[in-house]
Amino acid sequence: MVVAVGFQILADLYGVDSDIIAKADSIYPIIEEAVRVGNLTKISSDYYQFQPKGASGVVLLAESHLSFHTWPEHGLVTLDVYTCGDPKGAEMALDYIVDQLRPDTMDCKRLRRGVSITEEVKVESPEHVIIP
Repeated sequence: MVVAVGFQILADLYGVDSDIIAKADSIYPIIEEAVRVGNLTKISSDYYQFQPKGASGVVLLAESHLSFHTWPEHGLVTLDVYTCGDPKGAEMALDYIVDQLRPDTMDCKRLRRGVSITEEVKVESPEHVIIP
């Protein structure tokens, strides 16, 4: 039996309002809420503000990660939502982000990861330890 151990969404959002994506302070609440909406398990997050504009961020999830990079001068946001949990969570997180950023167009790829595993894989509720 062929199974996937992960599900990944790669999305490029075009025509996004540059005022929203120019500053990390504007986009990070959207990303944090997307994690909540997707019922994903946040371990930590980090955001970086480029000068004079543009932002990147990553949310480390017990299930994997959600990351983004912005190019306000092009109205572009690139997203990566990866989970070893229920794919519906990744889809719900993406839908929330798209609803908030309202791109003119979007290119999206969905990948099943680890498809060469030939045994049943059981994903359990993750425990985590943060090491400083």
